Amino acid sequence: MNRLIFATLLLYAASQTGECITGGKEAIAHSPPYMASLQWNGKYECGGFLISSQWVMSAKKVSKCAIEVPLRRTSGVKVVLGAHSLSNAEDTKQTFEATAVYNHPDFSISNYDNDIALLKLDKPITESDAVNPVTFQRESSSDPEESDVVETAGWGFLNNLGERPDKLQELSIKVKQQWLCGRGDHYGTKFTSNMLCAAERLKDTCDGDSGGPLLFKGIAVGITSNGGNKCGSSKKPGLYTIISHYTGWIDSTMTQ
Repeated sequence: MNRLIFATLLLYAASQTGECITGGKEAIAHSPPYMASLQWNGKYECGGFLISSQWVMSAKKVSKCAIEVPLRRTSGVKVVLGAHSLSNAEDTKQTFEATAVYNHPDFSISNYDNDIALLKLDKPITESDAVNPVTFQRESSSDPEESDVVETAGWGFLNNLGERPDKLQELSIKVKQQWLCGRGDHYGTKFTSNMLCAAERLKDTCDGDSGGPLLFKGIAVGITSNGGNKCGSSKKPGLYTIISHYTGWIDSTMTQ
């Protein structure tokens, strides 16, 4: 292929995915004090979010998050809280070992149903302006509906060319209709009642954002799960696990 044509195609591909997360912006440093960077053997793998002084919620999904270790065999798994930059030293950062990773027993690799995991930290956090838990949605509360504006954040790819940011990105998007997400030209039968999808034109979560939170009115209502191979695709908007469907499992896991 002619080099000029190839370069033009690359530039076009980059322009179709927005500037960050995909189409978001850099977050104010430490403004989401619950964000967690999950690392495997010193390398960032996916996101998570703090829900109590010693527990982090995330996703299990194999293809996006490499935290795939048997229960209570967590050597190499670290959780960094209070981070804005993945690489820079920051006084706000607190680093923990994960003493246990609890993946939902009914997780399905075929469609990522029940994509939720809990990580127990080796010690309680020290609360600060940069490290603080977020409240998550309970089953008795109302989840966001079509066209509601929700927020998410992460260190995932900025575009489909694989460019990854060093600093946390954030994004506001709208919830899509449930029937649309389950349509044949979208996710079809792989879309279940435990999921919601949210995105806007060229605004979406991307590879590496998995495990991060989806917030509605300041409450964590979803977990970033699977958004398809092409970030920002109108037919494969970001998928999120609905947290309120798992209150019983969350409570029982955290009290073991």
